Amino acid sequence: MARIPIASRESVPQDQLGAFDELVSQRGSVPDTGPIAIMINVPELTRRGEHLRAYVRGDESSLTANVRELAMILTAREMDCQFIWNAHAAFGRRAGLSDELVDNLRDKKDLPGLSADESAVVNYGREFFRTHKVSQSTFDAAQSQFGVRGLVELTNLMGYYSSLAFNINAFDVGLPDDITEPPLPV
Repeated sequence: MARIPIASRESVPQDQLGAFDELVSQRGSVPDTGPIAIMINVPELTRRGEHLRAYVRGDESSLTANVRELAMILTAREMDCQFIWNAHAAFGRRAGLSDELVDNLRDKKDLPGLSADESAVVNYGREFFRTHKVSQSTFDAAQSQFGVRGLVELTNLMGYYSSLAFNINAFDVGLPDDITEPPLPV
């Protein structure tokens, strides 16, 4: 159970009921777990974020599914976010990430044998999360791999998932009962 109760029509800002109703209608019910269960307490913020989510996770992005999923689980690992890790590690495997890559990333082990795309994502993400900036050589390698468009999309994908992780971790959102992946060792 998160640190705040599940949102309701009565608990959200009354000037945002339209956005609340729209989100609940799209999802079929009020979310009771995950980052959206927290964020829907401010429905307009959530509604606007859903547009970014749809872009960075969807087919409009120039990034391949395996690159997107690697960026998501790398963000989860760097942010120690159990929920996002559990939600995306299996998707990463299905998108073509090797079991060794996923398992070693989870366990903070060496990541041998990375493809050029994988190496660019890992180096770029780790450097930013750990130093809060990216060296010119790391930036150039990622831009060479993905182009300007892809690098902007990658950066914003990691930024969006960082925001989700921040909500999950700050509000202490637990894992669902039906976890599919071993939890992150944190």
